[in-house]
Amino acid sequence: MPVGAYYRKGITKVYFALTIATNATPTVAEMAAATNLSTGGMLADMAGFSFKNTPIATPDMNNTFTSSIPGDDTSDDSSLTFYEPLTGTDAFITALAKGATGKIVIFYRGIAGAAPAVTEKCEVWPVVSAGPARQYGSDAVAAKWMCSLTPSAAPSTTAAVIA
Repeated sequence: MPVGAYYRKGITKVYFALTIATNATPTVAEMAAATNLSTGGMLADMAGFSFKNTPIATPDMNNTFTSSIPGDDTSDDSSLTFYEPLTGTDAFITALAKGATGKIVIFYRGIAGAAPAVTEKCEVWPVVSAGPARQYGSDAVAAKWMCSLTPSAAPSTTAAVIA
């Protein structure tokens, strides 16, 4: 096993923050006001949240090798899938209502305590919610709903919480 390898399930924490003034530096107060989407065992899966560059080919008539330069940065549409409770209210459906704008904050190595603290590393993804969509089917699976999230700006993939 590679030294330091870990399994994301049970470690990674995901929050939805309505306001983070600076993508690269969410504050402890901003994170305290955010919705912890990892709580209660309701977050079933997540997809997307990948940042990539589309290189531009730069052919040279003097060479048979085609080099490239960095081009546009892009981010795939992303989604979060949740288990749907049979009774009660679901605060996550309310928080991620269609058109909601905010930041998905991913603590990819988890957090040390009960809440995000100073210096903890995270990624901050500015998003617009496409709204909750229930998933139906006759398979023997738990009831779920999914929320598609469209990137609204470049993410900060090297963020850290500040005081």
